[in-house]
Amino acid sequence: MRVGIDLGSTTAKMVVLDQHDNMIFKDYRRHNALISETLIEMIDRARSVMGESTISLAITGSAGLGVSERYGIPFVQEVVSAAETVRKLHPDVRTLIDVGGEDSKMIFFDDRMRVDIRMNGNCAGGTGAFIDQMATLLKLDMSELEEYVGRAETIHPIASRCGVFAKTDVQNLLARKVSKEDIIASIYHAVALQTTGTLSRGYDPSPKVMFCGGPFTFLPSLKEHFLQVLEINEEDVEEPGNSELVPALGAALYDDMKRMDTSLSGLRDLLLAGPVSRELIGNRLDPLFMDDEEFGKWSSRRMTPMGRVSSISSLDGRKAFLGIDSGSTTTKIVLMDEDGNIAYHYYSGNDGDPIAAVVKGLRDLGRCLEENDVEPEIARTAVTGYGEDLIAAALAVDRGMVETLAHFRAAREFLPEVSFILDIGGQDMKAIFIRNGVINDIEINEACSSGCGSFLETFSNTLGLNIEDFALKACSAREPYDLGTRCTVFMNSKVKQALREGATVGDISAGLAFSVVKNCLYKVLKIKDVDVLGDNIVVQGGTFRNPSVHRALELILGKRVVCTDMPELMGAYGAALSALDDHGRSERSGSTFIGLSSVDDVSDMKSEQIRCHGCQNRCIVTRMTFPNGKDFFPGNKCERIFTNKGSAGRKGRDLTETKLELLFNRKLVPNREPRGKIGVPRVLNQFENFPFWSTLLVESGFEVVLSPPSSMNILELGTRTVMSENICFPAKLVNGHMKKLMEMGVDRIFYPIVIFEQEEFPGSLNT
Repeated sequence: MRVGIDLGSTTAKMVVLDQHDNMIFKDYRRHNALISETLIEMIDRARSVMGESTISLAITGSAGLGVSERYGIPFVQEVVSAAETVRKLHPDVRTLIDVGGEDSKMIFFDDRMRVDIRMNGNCAGGTGAFIDQMATLLKLDMSELEEYVGRAETIHPIASRCGVFAKTDVQNLLARKVSKEDIIASIYHAVALQTTGTLSRGYDPSPKVMFCGGPFTFLPSLKEHFLQVLEINEEDVEEPGNSELVPALGAALYDDMKRMDTSLSGLRDLLLAGPVSRELIGNRLDPLFMDDEEFGKWSSRRMTPMGRVSSISSLDGRKAFLGIDSGSTTTKIVLMDEDGNIAYHYYSGNDGDPIAAVVKGLRDLGRCLEENDVEPEIARTAVTGYGEDLIAAALAVDRGMVETLAHFRAAREFLPEVSFILDIGGQDMKAIFIRNGVINDIEINEACSSGCGSFLETFSNTLGLNIEDFALKACSAREPYDLGTRCTVFMNSKVKQALREGATVGDISAGLAFSVVKNCLYKVLKIKDVDVLGDNIVVQGGTFRNPSVHRALELILGKRVVCTDMPELMGAYGAALSALDDHGRSERSGSTFIGLSSVDDVSDMKSEQIRCHGCQNRCIVTRMTFPNGKDFFPGNKCERIFTNKGSAGRKGRDLTETKLELLFNRKLVPNREPRGKIGVPRVLNQFENFPFWSTLLVESGFEVVLSPPSSMNILELGTRTVMSENICFPAKLVNGHMKKLMEMGVDRIFYPIVIFEQEEFPGSLNT
């Protein structure tokens, strides 16, 4: 009998075939990083079903390679084994799409069954583990997703490129009261877009198409979203039966190598005896502290006291200034007096609902004032953070401000000569370079969020610890495990690998602390010389409550780093200080803030979905109307019609709209019979040079066909045509416009490559 075992990043699969290649046994289960134990359980089940049997064995899968090396079992690359299943059992298939736990693959077959293989690279967004993470965020079991998705009505845009950024999008949808049904359908759609877009790379999947992998088996609706994105029908799909077992089946069928001939009991004994070779794959790092004494001394000096704290009773009858930092994962509130002393502070997670979190905090503030019989006058308010505009509208806050300015204001109050500020929040990182007391440069993370606060919290929860205990274990670790600076989803399997190699939780925690800092310095900031940071470095954000991250930064930089005893409150403190500054400069008396007595009314907010008719996209916009009469449009990506900014009665002139009108509203058809239709993509330099090119073509006797304005539909057309997932957004958009012009039936596409432009400004580069 032939046996194929597929050990993936999250699951183990086993297939047994008889001499006629009929499947007589199959098993599928999650291994939770306990590979050998899971295999032994599967072998025992096979023996109970089939009895003792002689087998011919091969192994495949991302975790199978390690098992192959340790136990001497022949290995087949998983793409090769999946292709083998198609060749021998499904010869009509021309495209195989395989979505696994942490990887995705697309295999194209020509008429002679030769293969063209595509696999995901550094990002595991759009895989099974990605869906797993989203289900956890929605507090749903994977089995419950299918119950909800069938009732979905609307698809919303979600970032499938990164699990951490997708979390932000999902939290935004939850805050907008979007149904779980719609959110789950949107996650499925995002996975389909990500997988097809990054793997097809210029190749249109041709029928028949076969889907395989656990997600397609246990989440049948996922396949429907792939069919929509690929624009193919159900009759173009080949059903393999056990789609989750395709690579395991291929490993059983594959015979272009020497297989292992043994018995089920022989295989069981081999696994019980332990590995033939057990080399530690992971590199080890120097410990954060040599011993507990060094940690104790460092801990005593690591936090610099704010020294700007007063009692809440001191506010009675005085002016007070309120600062709110509504972050992506947490909410911070500070109330201070006219001298900048903090009389009250609040910190809490927001569970995806920033309004409820702020209301809860302000309710706590009101209760605290009442218990102490204190009645301050809240003279000015300011809000910053991810939920800035939303909270400003809900509470009629006097001022909304950019996070970087709030953090700079707080750091300057604390250390006037500050040269560099590093703020690591729940899902973002900000680095502020300061020269001569003025912000000189700002860097933030863009495409990847590995290394932010929620990244660490996710891993501590996975290992069954709260973040405080997780951090303390890191500080006592003797051999931190080098986890690199990889994608959050990939890091999952690296952590499991470390556990299999005998690394302690402390070693992993310390390794993650180094990963956070290295990711920030080398991937986000791309620092080559630490001297550019100066000598007065201030760190902020709740992540620096974690002593291991603070210490890792000091060790890597070789410099002392200043951290207050309230790093998580610095954004809110900076907002409160800015409110105080505004009060000193403003001629206006009083605050627009609705007051602590009215915060409970905010929950009476009305939410409705309306369709915008401002352009051909016809977007669905959510409108939230608060009791104070203010409207807010959450998640609104275009402010042409519905805007959260400005309330002036007299609107200014939209010069961008005027420019577009002058550029593109012109004669596109010649006076005589056109010699042909020439398509011009509405992209890049055409936003400057279209009048010249269109005039040249029309006067030469051609009809000019201009592609429509950029839209999500055009982007999706272009995403599947690029040869690399790292190609920039404008390039994907350009390809989409080219595809659109082809659909519009033009004879030729005119896309001039202009090497040199006219120099419009002195000193500009002529490229």
